[in-house]
Amino acid sequence: MKNDLTRARRRELAAFLQAVRKRSRPADFGFPAGARRRTAGLRREEMAQIVGISTTWYTWIEQGREANVSADALDRLAGNLRLTRSERAYLFEIADRRDPLGPPGESDEAPLPLIELLADIGVPAYLMGRTWDMLGWNAAAAELFTGWLDVPRGADEAPANLLRFVFLDPRARSLLFDWEVRARRVTAEFRADCRNSLDDPALMRLVDELAAASADFARFWKRHDVLERQGGERRFLHPLRGHLRYLQATLRPDEHEHLKLVMLRPA
Repeated sequence: MKNDLTRARRRELAAFLQAVRKRSRPADFGFPAGARRRTAGLRREEMAQIVGISTTWYTWIEQGREANVSADALDRLAGNLRLTRSERAYLFEIADRRDPLGPPGESDEAPLPLIELLADIGVPAYLMGRTWDMLGWNAAAAELFTGWLDVPRGADEAPANLLRFVFLDPRARSLLFDWEVRARRVTAEFRADCRNSLDDPALMRLVDELAAASADFARFWKRHDVLERQGGERRFLHPLRGHLRYLQATLRPDEHEHLKLVMLRPA
């Protein structure tokens, strides 16, 4: 099965590179167009020159043969051929290589339409970034997370962050029903969510901060539990409304897969 997947990836990479090569205009890359060209696109030797590898090596890649293409070569190809963000992500995915620039759309600046959408959702809803900073939330979420999301933050304060709330804010232990079970699950979900960014400096600073300030987080993190973020029941002990039960749904917007739109529907 693994060999079949590898072969399928090689074939798709070959086909993708051929398509990119054939659509590219030589003049855009400093190569003479010339009437003697059999096709309008780039030649293989020109692609090899752009990527910085030998023509033979590039030809093997385009033929779907066993040729190990490095992340650096893919980076040069994506940059020099001016691939779009989606094309770059696709290139690294089918080549089974990690993009040295990180996942596309990694900035935590949430698009304004997504922020505005929150106000139209009639249940508690919030938007989280790649390190689980709270990028936006609606009034229902502020009311649910009273004492946290409904409190103005100073310009010099760190952004509201779900992990900091769970592990460093004493109010979380009374708000979240069965805090230890929920906190352990949150840690496992966070580890799964950041599996492709474990060398990201901002992420590691957050992990180090939490581990130093919370013995519980340090203990849960060392367990190396991994759990995909899933829906299901979420229970709260609200200081004004008492015992609340919700069903959680988490969505990842297209073009912004590092963002998480979380909605809590009353159960």
